[in-house]
Amino acid sequence: MRIIGKTNFDFVGKKKISFAISAVITVIGLIAIVQIARNAANMGIDFTGGTSVQLKFSQPIQMEEVRSALARHDLKEASLQEMKDGNRLLIKVGKSRSADGNVADTIKGVFTKELPTNAFIVESSIEIGPAIGDKLKKDTLIAVALSMLGIICYIAWRFDFKFGVGATVATLHDVLAMFAVFHLLGKEINLLFITAVLTIAGYSLTDTVVVFDRIRENMRKDLSTPLPEVFNISINEVLSRSIITSLTTLLAASSLYLFGGEVIHDFALALVVGIVVGVYSSIFIASPLVLGWEAKPLKIPEKGTKEPF
Repeated sequence: MRIIGKTNFDFVGKKKISFAISAVITVIGLIAIVQIARNAANMGIDFTGGTSVQLKFSQPIQMEEVRSALARHDLKEASLQEMKDGNRLLIKVGKSRSADGNVADTIKGVFTKELPTNAFIVESSIEIGPAIGDKLKKDTLIAVALSMLGIICYIAWRFDFKFGVGATVATLHDVLAMFAVFHLLGKEINLLFITAVLTIAGYSLTDTVVVFDRIRENMRKDLSTPLPEVFNISINEVLSRSIITSLTTLLAASSLYLFGGEVIHDFALALVVGIVVGVYSSIFIASPLVLGWEAKPLKIPEKGTKEPF
């Protein structure tokens, strides 16, 4: 199945434009990371600590009415997430308010008093202490760091150290892009988002490895062809595969975003952003970085040699 035929785009020649775009994305992503470290971003209770209560009502609810009821009981800072399916409402309260007492009981009392005609049940009630939130934040940073280190080691062993660095930078670029988009949109940073980040890191690496493998194969076929031309030929040869794979994955992620419900809405959005950025970085970031690094010549495999994949 081919969506596009044979192409001859000069991807490597567009590196100045792609690097400029990526520089902006990276800066915004780094700002988002700094804000997260300062607890100045929209952090979920997974990291800050707090209380999460999910209620199911017997009748449809009006969000303005709910906000007004909570505000009258000193809970105006609560985060609300309405789930149309089943008249459900997810309420999250940060650690500062949680320290005042049993927030779950307070919330139940509010709706019992303010909405007496709309019966409800408590489907779940979760309390996370600040110490647990801090540990989760540290564990998250360790997980991301170890994944980056693993990528360098694998690609360096599988191909060449330059390829390892190029793949790692491209993957880190994708991670920062996801943080940048969520920070600009004011989305909540929680464990579900981190799950999406690590998922996209693996997805982006897979796409990058496919491009690198074709580059190495073409380097082995003809040692006389200039490296920039080899890189362009290789990217064009796997372009159709990358587009088909990415579109298939993007359709699944988009379906989750549109029809998956409020609970996984942000998770699906992170996947959509990550898939798009992952394809972009595999083509316009990883390969030009490897080609542009002239400190050490690339190790060109001898013609006819084979390596296990």
